Amino acid sequence: MSEERTEENINSYKKGRGAQINTRNKFLKNEKLREHIEAIDDWTEPNVDTSYIEDHAKGIVNKVDSPDVGMWYSMNPYQGCEHGCIYCYARNSFEYWGWSAGLDFERKIIVKKNAPDLLRKFLMNPKWECVPIGLSGNTDCYQPAEKKFKLTRGLLEVCNEFNQPVGMITKNAGILRDKDLLQEMGKRNLVSVLVSITSLNEDLRRAMEPRTTTARQRLKTIEELSKAGVRMGVMLGPMIPGLNEHEMPAIIKAASEAGATFSAYTFIRLNGAIKILFHDWLYKNFPDKGDKVWHLIESGHNGKVNDSRWGVRMRGEGNVAEMVRDQYHLYTRLFKLNHERLELDCSQFRRPGEQGRLF
Repeated sequence: MSEERTEENINSYKKGRGAQINTRNKFLKNEKLREHIEAIDDWTEPNVDTSYIEDHAKGIVNKVDSPDVGMWYSMNPYQGCEHGCIYCYARNSFEYWGWSAGLDFERKIIVKKNAPDLLRKFLMNPKWECVPIGLSGNTDCYQPAEKKFKLTRGLLEVCNEFNQPVGMITKNAGILRDKDLLQEMGKRNLVSVLVSITSLNEDLRRAMEPRTTTARQRLKTIEELSKAGVRMGVMLGPMIPGLNEHEMPAIIKAASEAGATFSAYTFIRLNGAIKILFHDWLYKNFPDKGDKVWHLIESGHNGKVNDSRWGVRMRGEGNVAEMVRDQYHLYTRLFKLNHERLELDCSQFRRPGEQGRLF
């Protein structure tokens, strides 16, 4: 199954992108694809630059039905993600928009320009009983588009006004642009942040997450926001046996020393189109150990690379997955990282004009 690392393949590698191909969209009956290089069909290579597609969304807060995700509601100001993380589970959702989970996911960024207004309308609904909302849960709310559109900041401003608690996850140091808001919300126990760190090895990080902040900058983000009074955590995920799982102790130690007080992790799973994308990426970047890594992933999912069972899908099973789990528990205990987030305070929630809430 491996692809030979020829000079042609090396020269055609799309630097700065995680996916190297566009996989088929299972929802489309007809697609135009270039399957053979010698084909004589009329074909033009797609523009490789990132494009922003403004969308007038109908809603922004989504109920999360998955019982093992750890949140009840989430909001995503962007769809698609320029970070290009090859393992990203959100790639599959891009097919609902009519595009591919591969390169399209990284190059076509849907921008929900009315996201803050939609959140305000949602929170003003008297039927809303305050519980924390996850930001984002699908694609990174601090991906490069945020510097231009500032939708995440707009959402935080609304949450701050309503005293709506938010649990955040990102791998981008761009979150520091909103340090003022986060510090203010942190004082009232309205926000907690997970910073995702998958590797301290820059060569691996550049290949696996090509347009993300360096691990050094992510640790600096934890340190700076922690000192500002924001409760910070580290997400170790996904852990990929044969690639980055051996870095878990070092990442936990570094995050703890930077000020993280809680943590979470996931074991790699390759569902839907991600299986094809990751396989293509793996053998193009690591041809010598591609077979080993692939078989180790299979050993963590009962001979497959994906398991959709609740409670098992993100932890895996078998000797390899158990080794990762035991390592996680050992070192988080050693460096005093709790496995659960601090409960955010929902009692302060109020709508503009309200004098307070009676309990």
